[in-house]
Amino acid sequence: MIRLHNMKPRPGSRHRVKRLGCGESSGHGKTSGKGHKGQKARSGGSIRLGFEGGQMPLIRRLPKRGFNNAAFKKHYALINLDDLNEFKAGTVINEQMLRESKHIRGQVVGLKILGRGELKHGLTIEADRFSEAAREKIEKAGGTVTLRERPSLTSGNRFEPPAAKKETPAPAAAKAKAKPKKPAAKKKTAE
Repeated sequence: MIRLHNMKPRPGSRHRVKRLGCGESSGHGKTSGKGHKGQKARSGGSIRLGFEGGQMPLIRRLPKRGFNNAAFKKHYALINLDDLNEFKAGTVINEQMLRESKHIRGQVVGLKILGRGELKHGLTIEADRFSEAAREKIEKAGGTVTLRERPSLTSGNRFEPPAAKKETPAPAAAKAKAKPKKPAAKKKTAE
C-alpha cells in the first residue's frame, strides 16, 4: 500500500543534476563547458536579452511606425451569471458592491456581465455592458437590467467650443469722442 513515507516519483521522471566545476574527471572537462575566459565564462556574467555588445540594438535601429491600440484599450471587469448566484434575491448589484465582495479588483473602466451559467433568482443588475445571452437570462429569471449612465465626451466645458462674443452697441459718449470726418474737398470750377 502507498503511504507518504514510501511514495516515489515515476522512473525516468527525475534526471540526475549536472554537477559542474568538479574537475577534469567529472565528464564536463576542465572549464565545465564554458570555454576559456571571457564574460560568459565568469560567474554572474550573463548578458541581458537584446544586448548586442554595446552597439545600437536592432530594436532601437528600426523605425517605429503605425498605430498601437494598447495605450487606448478599455479594460472591463467581466462577471458571469453563475458568479452572481451567491447574492440574495432582489439584491441591487453594481460595481461598488462587487468590489466590496472581492469579485472585482484593480483598475477597470466599467463592468460587463457575461452569460455563462444560469441565474437562479431575480436580481437588479447595474452595469456598463451586457451580452445578449446574459440579458435574456436575467430577464427570464425575473431580474432587471440597468445600463449605467456614462458621461459623454462632448458633455461639460472640456470639449465645448467657446461661446461667440456678442457685439454690444457702443455708448453715445464713445461715439461723441470719435474723430470727426474730414469735409470733402470742393471741386474747382473753371472760370
